[in-house]
Amino acid sequence: MNIQYFKNYSPALGRDMECKLYGHGGQPILFIPCQDGRFFDFENFHMTDVWAPWIDSGEVTIFTVDTIDAETWSNTNGDPRFRICRHEDWFRYLTDEMVPFIHAKMKGYQPDYISRGIIAFGCSLGATHAANLYFRRPDLFNGLLALSGIYDASYGFGSYMDDLVYMNSPVHYLPNLPSDHPYMELYRQRKAILCVGQGAWEEPASTYQLRDILQQKQIPAWVDFWGYDCAHDWDWWYKQVTYFVPHLLCDPV
Repeated sequence: MNIQYFKNYSPALGRDMECKLYGHGGQPILFIPCQDGRFFDFENFHMTDVWAPWIDSGEVTIFTVDTIDAETWSNTNGDPRFRICRHEDWFRYLTDEMVPFIHAKMKGYQPDYISRGIIAFGCSLGATHAANLYFRRPDLFNGLLALSGIYDASYGFGSYMDDLVYMNSPVHYLPNLPSDHPYMELYRQRKAILCVGQGAWEEPASTYQLRDILQQKQIPAWVDFWGYDCAHDWDWWYKQVTYFVPHLLCDPV
């Protein structure tokens, strides 16, 4: 398996940021770690092994990044405006810096590479961030695999709401998306999969809420609820990746 490590200065964040890639071609995938996670969690928690068949076959290349959750969503005693502004800095780091970086690397592996977009993938709070990337920027992200996420920003910001918190809370902004918004047609051309269990440590309420919103807005997505034995843990996320990825990759997304 081709594995590369990178450390680059981020203008959006004002500091060096680390990332890794796994693969040598195919569909690019951006992995967002769990809450407070690091870029190496994908490998350390053995998600590499689960994705290995698609990585080794050249079907996907996975890029893993750092979160800054400790400064933003997890820092619940900090000033909420500062925290959400800092989260927006991280969002811009992903969209304005990592996205071009990913496409440049893919072009290096495949001279005939034509970008169709990047699949956003995450578990737990990583799924929250991945879904937000997909729904806010379907022009950049052409697919979503969100496992055990929470899609209401109150998880990190409580009762505080402002323009930026609103922009990072899918259950708040998606209901107000106009039916003629250009993103609506993009959603219909893409694949989004959201899954949550109903067992230990899972919180399915916002996934039910998001499912209803997507149905009302006629935004296609596969929203799947697993049983009461399905816990909020890596062993279940391995099973869900194995189950959903063939569907995600079976047709161009």
